[in-house]
Amino acid sequence: MRRLISRTTSADSRPAPFWLSLFACASTVLLAIPAFGQAITIDSSGRAVGAPGQAGTIDRRYAQIQPTNIPLPNNDLDAKTRLELIRFLQSDQGFAMRPFPKGHKGLTLVANGKLEPAGDPYLSMVTSNGMSAKPGDRLVITDVKIDRSKMVFDLNGGPDPRHRFLRHIQIGAGPELSPVTPDAGDGQEPTGARLTLAFKDRIPELTGKQVEALLAPLISFEVKTPIQAFTDTLPPVLKQAILDHHVLVGMSTDMVLFAKGQPERKVREMEGQMPFEEWIYGNPPSDIEFVRINGNRVIRVEIAAVGKPPVIFTQDVVDGMMRTDGTPLTAEPSNTHTIQLGDVQRNPDTQAPAAPPSLRKPGETIPAQDGKDTRVGVMKPVQFPKESPDDEPNARPDRQPAAAPAGDSTQSPPSSTQPAPPAGSSQPAPAAPSPSGTPPQQQ
Repeated sequence: MRRLISRTTSADSRPAPFWLSLFACASTVLLAIPAFGQAITIDSSGRAVGAPGQAGTIDRRYAQIQPTNIPLPNNDLDAKTRLELIRFLQSDQGFAMRPFPKGHKGLTLVANGKLEPAGDPYLSMVTSNGMSAKPGDRLVITDVKIDRSKMVFDLNGGPDPRHRFLRHIQIGAGPELSPVTPDAGDGQEPTGARLTLAFKDRIPELTGKQVEALLAPLISFEVKTPIQAFTDTLPPVLKQAILDHHVLVGMSTDMVLFAKGQPERKVREMEGQMPFEEWIYGNPPSDIEFVRINGNRVIRVEIAAVGKPPVIFTQDVVDGMMRTDGTPLTAEPSNTHTIQLGDVQRNPDTQAPAAPPSLRKPGETIPAQDGKDTRVGVMKPVQFPKESPDDEPNARPDRQPAAAPAGDSTQSPPSSTQPAPPAGSSQPAPAAPSPSGTPPQQQ
């Protein structure tokens, strides 16, 4: 493309036309798309699958099936075999091995091949159209249509309403018109499903048993009890737990009913903002089992035996069994932040103590003081106030005078021990003793 543009420019000595430059730019962009483009698939739990076609962590009930290996004859289906096949399959009954969605299109199973759709499109079809039959439910083939290269089976009445074309036709004269077929009222809408068995280019001469074997990944035509039909759709560990009448955390209510039956009592309570229902099995003195259910799942199992402490199970063990790779159905969020209410308990061996309360803002510092310790939380020495001389000596008589230090010549001699005469008395005061120790003479 660059050579073509350069030759045109040099030969005509004029710039290339605008449309040619635009075509070159568009070609460059289109050629660059495969180099940088990459398909990213997001599964039902919000996880990204990098490479196209890589299997994601999808629920086991919606994953791709294991193809069958039924030998197909080389002869084409003739009119006689076709009639015998319709008579054999009409009103045939079986059990659903996978969820069957409602809708006109339904599921398509390739003979000795894969299921279409599978994975996330399969889950989206069931979510948007609704579920016609759960795994383990009974299915009845109500209609069989054989085309050139496919067989169409309507299950439990099919997904289309009866006379769906005649319902749009009205007959009458003037303003009064009446429909040929009235619309279905509430509760009369079709709830069946549709399954298509597709072949490569033609339908071989098959028997009814061979058709049932080709449909075995989706419909089991064996004679079973309801609990056998339900448990055959589950992983082996979960199937054995139900057959042994054990309840595991993560089971659905259908699994609990198949494992334990109807409970003796049901109690509805609230735990914070979460409502739950407690199913109670057993009566004393036998063991009592409390099965706590939130929505449609078991979230807690408590077994109380006489004379023993109760045993409580809260870990979900069923969620991983229903996944194709063993991972939980809901991914654990990586950016979870837990907020702890109340007083924070700190480990003194691994965590530092909390800082003392302060009026300073975060990151704020106070100016340094010369010669003083400005650290927060440091105990300083206690300073008592200095004593001042008393203005009134006799204000506190119970206080003892301070002892004078030895050798102090400025102190006055101690006074006599004799008491002073009372005020207003005519007796003279006693004279002080002389230095020589002789008593003083009286005048």
